[in-house]
Amino acid sequence: MAGNDAAALPKTMRAHILVKPGEIDLREVPRPTAGPGELVVRVRTALTCGTDIKAFVRGHPKFPMPTPFGHEFSGEIVEVGPGEATFHEGDAVMAAPTAPCGECYYCARQQENLCETVMDTMVLGAYADFIKLPRRIAAVNVYRKPDSISFATAALMEPLACVIHGLDMISVRPDDTVVLIGAGPISLLHLLALRHAGVGRIIVVVRSDRRAAEAQRLGADEVLISDVGVVRDQILARTQGRGADIVIECTGQVEVWEAAPTLARAGGQVVLFGGCRPGTQVRFDTQRLHYDQLRIVSPFHFTPRAVRRAYELLAGGQLNTAALISGTFPLTELRHALTLHQQGEGVKFAIEP
Repeated sequence: MAGNDAAALPKTMRAHILVKPGEIDLREVPRPTAGPGELVVRVRTALTCGTDIKAFVRGHPKFPMPTPFGHEFSGEIVEVGPGEATFHEGDAVMAAPTAPCGECYYCARQQENLCETVMDTMVLGAYADFIKLPRRIAAVNVYRKPDSISFATAALMEPLACVIHGLDMISVRPDDTVVLIGAGPISLLHLLALRHAGVGRIIVVVRSDRRAAEAQRLGADEVLISDVGVVRDQILARTQGRGADIVIECTGQVEVWEAAPTLARAGGQVVLFGGCRPGTQVRFDTQRLHYDQLRIVSPFHFTPRAVRRAYELLAGGQLNTAALISGTFPLTELRHALTLHQQGEGVKFAIEP
């Protein structure tokens, strides 16, 4: 390697392992080394997120346990593998934890988020001192971090890419009224992205005063503190009896999935963004879906195009993302940060090894 001396790097590192739901263990493990085309990154910031919370609380079908833990991160390259010419030791970078194979049925149809191996090759382990990025990620979904943004902001690239991919699945007009259900990190990223896109009116539906304050601070036109099951009359009253042009569900709760289409107008669009517990089912009014011609989509993951646009928005300082980081903790206090996130005591928490 050029630049840093690989021999000077530690042979081991600290890494959180998700042993089983509810149990994480900070262990001393071998530090990864870079193979051909690979990068080893010193983690400067890893962020808590809803997916990690779900995995911590109840497990996750895509994260067999025990498993390295954490996937939203940014940092500095400390080792570059043979054959990698784009990046160098010392580069500050922001990365997504997956990349498509570029060869399968879905990749050929530009549905890279559904790539046959994208989840099987997902990089986990951001709650650690170092993380290794394989060649396929280094070649597609790694970008240099500009000095103008923080490592915490850079670590938002992955969740923002998911949001952008979801918005790519619908059509958005400046005169739309959008209802966002929930005010967690993903809903607030939707709020920032929609506001940047010039959407004229955004209504956020939340259950708590604390979440309402976050949504108002980030630019919601109106925040309704209500249960989604009884908010329909309020939405109709604010849309001349039609319903919202776009409804975006960001909670991953079955009852919210079922209620979301009731808030949309005829010809409206419904985005079911939050992933529900495995094995659950929902019921919809088929007459409403058919005769009112509702369009329902449920986006998953992201494409390289969405990652690129997320990078451009963050690198250009076009979103007020600083407001999403509610606190910073050392690696040893990950459990405390996850608990605060789960309890709604903040939006996201930065873990700095």
